[in-house]
Amino acid sequence: MTQPHTDPRPAGAHARVEHRITVPADVSMVELLGLRDEVLRAIESGFTTVDVHVRGNEVTLAGPAGDVALVARLVDELVEMAAAGTPLTPDVVQRSVAMLAEGSTARPADVLTFNILTARGRTIRPKTAGQKEYVDAIDRHTVTFGIGPAGTGKTYLAMAKAVQALQARQVNRIVLTRPAVEAGERLGFLPGTLSEKIDPYLRPLYDALHDMVDPESIPRLMEAGTVEVAPLAYMRGRTLNDSFIILDEAQNTSVEQMKMFLTRLGFGSRVVVTGDVTQVDLPSNTTSGLRVVENVLDGVDDVAFCRLSSADVVRHRLVSDIIDAYARWDRSGTR
Repeated sequence: MTQPHTDPRPAGAHARVEHRITVPADVSMVELLGLRDEVLRAIESGFTTVDVHVRGNEVTLAGPAGDVALVARLVDELVEMAAAGTPLTPDVVQRSVAMLAEGSTARPADVLTFNILTARGRTIRPKTAGQKEYVDAIDRHTVTFGIGPAGTGKTYLAMAKAVQALQARQVNRIVLTRPAVEAGERLGFLPGTLSEKIDPYLRPLYDALHDMVDPESIPRLMEAGTVEVAPLAYMRGRTLNDSFIILDEAQNTSVEQMKMFLTRLGFGSRVVVTGDVTQVDLPSNTTSGLRVVENVLDGVDDVAFCRLSSADVVRHRLVSDIIDAYARWDRSGTR
């Protein structure tokens, strides 16, 4: 379950010890241990050197001192999450272990109980320390860049923050845009009108929006201009005031398009730019605007760059492995 990491434990960490934790009476042991003890089993499978025994509301840990200390911290975090009403699952255990093992300054309980938005019967939260840093950056800065591989929640979390800002009346509208750059297909050869040709490129934005807003209200919001989904080319010549603006798939912008987009920023607006510099679909003679923008904006105040990694992927566990495998292949120079 845990990822390989440098052993942070002090000398003597392997001495065998026993440690008892008393769970507060206001925390349900059923919720803490999970359905059919699935949370308890996840802890045990992640730390095979530690014996975990539960009796009543007392948890006893026995094993090497360093491992026991880590499991004790994990249990404390899980108790705090359970007290906050966060459902505990094996996935929550795995993500908590990863944060503790990598020595992250972010506490799992702070990350995994941080509510961004409650929509359509579920709560949207960051699931990794990197995602929490990304969400915090959006709150603190006018312009935020979220750069990282597929599955790290760059677009989804930005959309959640946009809907949250609209509901809180911090902005008057949401503007969602992407460059209509094809991956292996030519727009001109696709059937239909220009709108029908462009729609597939904007579909991921519609999908995220449908997860967070009542689908029946979306046509009304779009008709009123409260929500706008449009190709990047439609942004030229505009000034966007009091808006939450998301540019998705920004690796497929040219340097000139990135400049054009960033200069649309108006008063009272917030911008989030997302992209993956390893998946550029531009012609080989065109430089990606996302690849150079950090150097261009170096030292500019109120602009944040957040880099997410395979550790922040929240899709199937194989996605992280695939991303890491491609990164190794790229570094090897094999073609």
